[in-house]
Amino acid sequence: MFNSENLAKYIEETNGISKPWLLIQLRLKKLQERRETLSHKEYIEQLADIHEDLMNLGQWWVGIENDVF
Repeated sequence: MFNSENLAKYIEETNGISKPWLLIQLRLKKLQERRETLSHKEYIEQLADIHEDLMNLGQWWVGIENDVF
């Protein structure tokens, strides 16, 4: 299983910085790793922020699936 460091290395090595869904995964993994240090409110706020960014991605990939996946 990937931890945030391994996931970050994978993203770097595969030029994943241009793939926003991978950056969302990295943010989720980092949040998961910090869960025990956050209050419930902080955790929910950060999770909501990540969710909003994910939803804002929309269907940006339509028509360029072969290039980005």
